[in-house]
Formats: sequence, structure tokens, C-alpha cells
Amino acid sequence: MNKTLIRTTLAAVATTALVAGLSATPASAFSACQVTDTGGVDDKGFNETAWKGVQDAEKDLGIEGKLLESKAETDYEPNINSFISQNCDIIVTVGFLLGEATKEAAEANPDVKFSIVDFAYDPTIPNVLGQVYATDEAAFLAGYLAAGMSKTGVVGTFGGINIPPVTIFMDGFYRGVDYYNEKKGAEVVVLGWDPDSGEGLFTNNFDSLDDGRAFAKNLNDEGADIVMPVAGPVGLGSAALADEIGTENLAIIGVDADQYLTDPEKKHVYLTSVLKRMDATVVEAIKQAQDGTFEGGVIVGTLENNGVGLAPYHDFEATIPDDLKKEIDEIGAGIMAGEISVKG
Repeated sequence: MNKTLIRTTLAAVATTALVAGLSATPASAFSACQVTDTGGVDDKGFNETAWKGVQDAEKDLGIEGKLLESKAETDYEPNINSFISQNCDIIVTVGFLLGEATKEAAEANPDVKFSIVDFAYDPTIPNVLGQVYATDEAAFLAGYLAAGMSKTGVVGTFGGINIPPVTIFMDGFYRGVDYYNEKKGAEVVVLGWDPDSGEGLFTNNFDSLDDGRAFAKNLNDEGADIVMPVAGPVGLGSAALADEIGTENLAIIGVDADQYLTDPEKKHVYLTSVLKRMDATVVEAIKQAQDGTFEGGVIVGTLENNGVGLAPYHDFEATIPDDLKKEIDEIGAGIMAGEISVKG
């Protein structure tokens, strides 16, 4: 190899190394790595809201965020292990169904910090911070609203899978309707769920828009003019049906995020949404891991700490009677004060 070629090759190598050095994330950067549940990070609700928490932490805390999407339950373990091998400073897993895979990984890697959305361990695991939500508090308000707004006297709900983070929404909704009936001497009926028997309607998936449409149609055919799907992107199919047949026949109550904002094409069909502010608790978990205050245990989002809530009424603002809005505000205050139980 002649001297000119040697000099050219060395220069190219040096340039490549310089460019790589400039573009690479510093080795000292704090990394928060998130594993989604199935349904995709663009699900307009659950996974997307949790990922927003990492994105907010990137902006507010200066950390590096990484994401792996689970296409199936078989992806949970390899995705977690991939992030362990990348030496992530905290691994955030999203969803009740990741409970077992997260537990196994945490116990096998006690020096790695984990946080899991929608799961709390009993007994707690020292290196895992659970994030759970009293969504029945906010859903109770949504049930009262639905009962007060229904023209047919029939409302409905259905879930994705019969697991506690889903059914807690349905419990609150059902009992909010019951509370309305008790206060008003009304007989509004809830289709799709019975909290006493634990039996109801479930699509058994979190991704089929066709199921969302079909389940909402069945409920509507039985008289329900307001439906709350608790099934991630499945609910977008219900919203499409409401758009097609008109909100005078069917209105939707969203869950997780304010779906008026996340589903802009169908925003007018959402009476309100039951908010689960996973973004806020994800940021808090990352902050604790970054500043050294992280401990295993649980964060609980409630009405009182703004971890759950009811979204604005948006396009329905003018059609909801002022008296009903006032009652809902008073009930929310009563729940926070411990004067009203959402547990039935």
C-alpha cells in the first residue's frame, strides 16, 4: 500500500470516528427504556400516554428515551432482556400483562431499576416501582354523567380483556350510574358489565377496530346510546360507528387519554374521557431513578393527586345541563374528601 493511500485511509477513519463521536449519545446520559404492551405505541391511548411520559422526561429531565414495542406477549421477555443488556438506568414496562415477565427480570437483576404501569406487587420487590390508578374514581363521574345524559335510559360498556386494570373502569362506571339512580330515583340500565358477578362483554384483544364497532353496535341495538369501551385502540372502532350513525344515537366515553385530542377525526363523538395520567407517573418514576430517591413500592394516581380525572366535555359542553356539571363537580369533591365511596 503506497503512502498516499495510507494517508487517505487514515483520514477517512479519523473523519468517521469524529462524526460518530459527535452524533453518539454521551456514555454518561441517563437512559429510560420503555417496553410497550401489544396495541402499538400509537394506540391513541394506553401505550401512547405512557410513552409521552418518557418523551416529557427527555425534555424536562434531559434523559435519553428508548422504546421497544411488543407485537405479541411472546415479545415481553426478549424486549426486557434487550434493555437489560443495554444497561438502561430504568426500564419501564407498560401493562398488567407484563407483570410476570417484569417480576422475573427484576428478581434476576436486582441492580436494575424497573417501573411497571398498571401493576403493583404484594409483597413489593425492592427494585420495582408499581404505577397503579384509582380509575374507578373518575369512571364513577363518567357513569353519573352518562346516566344523566342518556335519552334511552340505557348505557353500556365493554372491555378488552377481563383483567383488573380494565374492569376497574367498568366498576366505577357501573357504580356511578347506580349512584345517579339512587339520587334521582331513576332506573338507568348498564349493559356489558356486572361488578358483583365479574361477568361482562370482552373482545379478548386490544387491537381490533372491527370488534370495537361490532360490540358498540350490539350494545346500541339493545338501546345503549352512550358506550364506554375499555379496550385501547378497539374503542376507535366504536367511535367510527358513532360518527356514522350520529351522536344523537350513540356517544362514546373514551379512556386513558383525552380522546377528543388523540382521535381528532372523530373527536365530536366523545362525550368525555376517563383520564389515566400515566405520563405523569412515568415521569415521576424516571425522576426518582435519576435523582437517587427511587425505592420499590407503588405510586397511586387518584382524583386528589390528579393521577386520574375526567376530560373536558368539548363539543358537548353546551348540551350538558349546568346542574349536571355542578353535581359532577360536587361528587368529585365528595370522593376526594372520602364522603362518597366508589366501591359500592
